[in-house]
Amino acid sequence: MGKIRILMLGGTGEARALAQSLADTGRYDVLLSLAGRTDKPSPQPVPVRIGGFGGADGLAAFLQEGQFDLIIDATHPFAARISRNASVASAASGIPALALRRPEWKAEPEDRWTHVATVPEAIASLGPSPRRVFLAIGRQEAHRAEAAPQHFYLVRSVDPVEPPLVLPDVCLVLDRGPYDVERETALFRAHRIDALVTKNSGGSATYAKIAAARHLGIEVIMIARAPAAAMQTVATIEAMLAAIDHLFPFAMERGV
Repeated sequence: MGKIRILMLGGTGEARALAQSLADTGRYDVLLSLAGRTDKPSPQPVPVRIGGFGGADGLAAFLQEGQFDLIIDATHPFAARISRNASVASAASGIPALALRRPEWKAEPEDRWTHVATVPEAIASLGPSPRRVFLAIGRQEAHRAEAAPQHFYLVRSVDPVEPPLVLPDVCLVLDRGPYDVERETALFRAHRIDALVTKNSGGSATYAKIAAARHLGIEVIMIARAPAAAMQTVATIEAMLAAIDHLFPFAMERGV
């Protein structure tokens, strides 16, 4: 019997680590799919495809034509569209789906969080008076800040924002996590930041900015996640490996 074929939707550090763990077992044939939003993606331990599928129908067809046994959604917690597509494609194709989703951050007593549902709501919540804002939401929705040009924006992303932001006072920083609290605190101070706008991504790679804001007493505008897609979800790589072994016990028993 051949290896279990897995299509993994990735783009996160957890996806890369999971792909490595699956490859190390020797029991799984993994294809990692990246959306292509990052110009220079990190090296991966398994074969990679880049680009979309053409919606849920295209993804279902890809799963069936490739004779995959499982789809794993290990995308960013805010990649809601591809997660919905994965859920729909799984149901349409009859191929099981599992999701790896890191837990949300939780506010601590000294945090000053303002909870909002969307990026436009976050920008609006900054108010009419000029503020100095660290906009840490990635480049895809950074243009939303143009609705409130009275603020200074420090914008950080892995790749340049395209098209360039039309704002009178903006500083662009290209950087990739993980970050540490000392550097993040220095960044806040250097730009005299008084508000942080971020998504509740969870995980440790970018948490340092939350800790730095807490240390400096800075308000955090926290954007909530959308409701999760309908599929079995686990929070850790260990739990995912256990869930896969439960689905395909024969692979573990036979060592395929």
